[in-house]
Amino acid sequence: MADSTPLWAVFVLPALLVAAALATAGLDAVLAASARNGRPRSLHETVVHATGPGREVLRHLVQQPRHTRASDVPLARIGAALLPVAAVLAAVVLPLGFRSVSDLPEGIVWFNAMEALAWAAVWLAGWGPNSTLSLIGGYRFLAQGLAYELPHMLAITTAALGAESLRVGEVVDAQAGLWFAVWMPAAFGIYLLSAMAMAFWGPFDQPAGHDVAGGAASELSGADRVLFLGGRWLLLVVAASFSVPLFLGGGHGPWLPGWAWTVLKTAAVLAFLVWAQRRVPTLRMERYVELAWVVLTPLAIVQALVVAVVVLNR
Repeated sequence: MADSTPLWAVFVLPALLVAAALATAGLDAVLAASARNGRPRSLHETVVHATGPGREVLRHLVQQPRHTRASDVPLARIGAALLPVAAVLAAVVLPLGFRSVSDLPEGIVWFNAMEALAWAAVWLAGWGPNSTLSLIGGYRFLAQGLAYELPHMLAITTAALGAESLRVGEVVDAQAGLWFAVWMPAAFGIYLLSAMAMAFWGPFDQPAGHDVAGGAASELSGADRVLFLGGRWLLLVVAASFSVPLFLGGGHGPWLPGWAWTVLKTAAVLAFLVWAQRRVPTLRMERYVELAWVVLTPLAIVQALVVAVVVLNR
């Protein structure tokens, strides 16, 4: 069971998540620059590319806010602010090593519930500006959410079934001898796909697609845009981090302390997702819906049944 942490960890958690999101965005910026211009010729050039997202944040913060005609400004701002809030709230059950801010008895359910807040956030951010393109982005995320949510829930429920508990700390404890990713590979793969879809990332980026000028974020500016796009990166970090206690043994590992193993595993998952973004083309919404319902959901059900049989015969 994960140990409880002191109260000050509540205030440190958002800072750690923001730092991880900026580091991931920096890696993505370096890879994007390398794809355009070839490998960086010097360390200075690499640093310039890596710090690009940070400079972009500062640029938006001093940008003059703009609004569309007849926009519902409070609604759009609530949506933009709710996205990073949902990501941080989902992270309170994430153990760093074997300690989490709150190891709730229903931690896995809590994570999924906070993820549902992201649906509301993207929808409000798309609806509020009273703009066609942003509304299309909001609708796309709802359609995408309806497609990925069922296999996603089956995947995380399979990990809970393997540990016979909804407490994240007990799921980690159950992997002391063997990681769940080893004997639940389908659930692990489905979870990684749904993690990208949750953050509308990589092949699932149509809610913020270039074909609709940024979709749900198209009319956001200034601090609102920073909160919304930053919340998207935070969602990616939190979703990737949650795969570690669910499927990769959490803080279990030789030689290093538990928190170090958690950081290394999370970094590896994030690096893989950033790499995968550039290897898999964007999926049209109807194709992803078909993939989710025809392939991923039946596969997740079969994986859950296999785990259930193993658990019953222990």
